[in-house]
Amino acid sequence: MEKAYRTMKNSGAGSIAVGIIVLVVGITVGVISIINGASLLRHKKEIIF
Repeated sequence: MEKAYRTMKNSGAGSIAVGIIVLVVGITVGVISIINGASLLRHKKEIIF
């Protein structure tokens, strides 16, 4: 039984760590895309077709 509890503990800790990493990466990508979108909107009048 103790081995099962240890495995569950490690899996839970790993899941929390992966969740935090995914959250940080998601926020970073979101901020970068907002900045890029704002830059495109700011410079759209300069585009000549």
